[in-house]
Amino acid sequence: MSDSLDPSGSATLPPPSTAAGAGPSTDRGPEPAAISLTDLPAGTRVTYRVAQRFRYTYDGDATDLVHRLVVVPPSRHGDQVVRDDRLTVSADAARTTWLRGADGTRTAVVRLDQVPPRLDFDVTVTIDRIAGGARPWLRATALAGRRLLDPTPLTAPDAALTAAARALATDDPVATARRFCGWVHSRIRYVPGSTEVATTAAQALAGGSGVCQDQAHVMLALCRAAGLPARYVSGHLVGDGPSHAWVEVIMAGGAAQGVPRTGAGGGAAPGTDRGEPGAFAVAYDPCHDRLADLRYVTIAVGRDYSEVAPTSGWYTGQGRGTLTARQQVTVVDVQPVQ
Repeated sequence: MSDSLDPSGSATLPPPSTAAGAGPSTDRGPEPAAISLTDLPAGTRVTYRVAQRFRYTYDGDATDLVHRLVVVPPSRHGDQVVRDDRLTVSADAARTTWLRGADGTRTAVVRLDQVPPRLDFDVTVTIDRIAGGARPWLRATALAGRRLLDPTPLTAPDAALTAAARALATDDPVATARRFCGWVHSRIRYVPGSTEVATTAAQALAGGSGVCQDQAHVMLALCRAAGLPARYVSGHLVGDGPSHAWVEVIMAGGAAQGVPRTGAGGGAAPGTDRGEPGAFAVAYDPCHDRLADLRYVTIAVGRDYSEVAPTSGWYTGQGRGTLTARQQVTVVDVQPVQ
């Protein structure tokens, strides 16, 4: 598979691969209007519309396409609820199958026997979030399960990461996660184009620069080295570039209660996670050194980037595929507490 970084340095969009390789170019859509989402009263409902187009053009024959899209969120993720979604493929002969992953990830697998010179994937999703609403809930077994504790090839810690995790970790998971977030922000300079999608957390730390994907991988490496289960988040940041990446740290309910709510300026809202058994995902953005709030829209979570890459695939043929991606994330409605 041939992967390339988006020029903005946000989460990446790798194109389908061939023996000849493939290279993307990115055409950004207009930026959404600015709106304050950081101090809304608890219970306020915010509605977002995410519109994306992935256009592939081929300069030669391409057949037997198998394409993977992770672009539609699960129906519910904490306080985030999908109201409607649509994925259309420009080729009438395309066959689409939907799969569900371990973390609720929705993956569309598109198959096409004969690929036209131009192929469009259009995605529109309407999403609601509630200020101060519930965090993503997991069974208590997630706190000790190996799936979110064991390193992956992209997040395996080296001696430097292991030493940092030991030096920064405390007995308080909230304080530890906050330290990790700030440390990554200070150690990994945001430099678009300085890394690739195959860059590991250890390599990014050694180089001292990267993009949001690398910052997320470094924080994941620290968390897992310290015994904190954590997962990679692929999504969008309102007003930012094509896509974004951050981290969810899994905490017991009692610990999670000590973390401020998402954009709730007026206290807890109905449906919060207080008093419920199990574990909860608390989202941190090491790229901006802060908790993720109502400016963030989650598309998928997984062990690392490779599990939730927005677009990827393969085909047969000597034609070279080129990707052009457009995206617009818009706040379309804000409904106050009734």
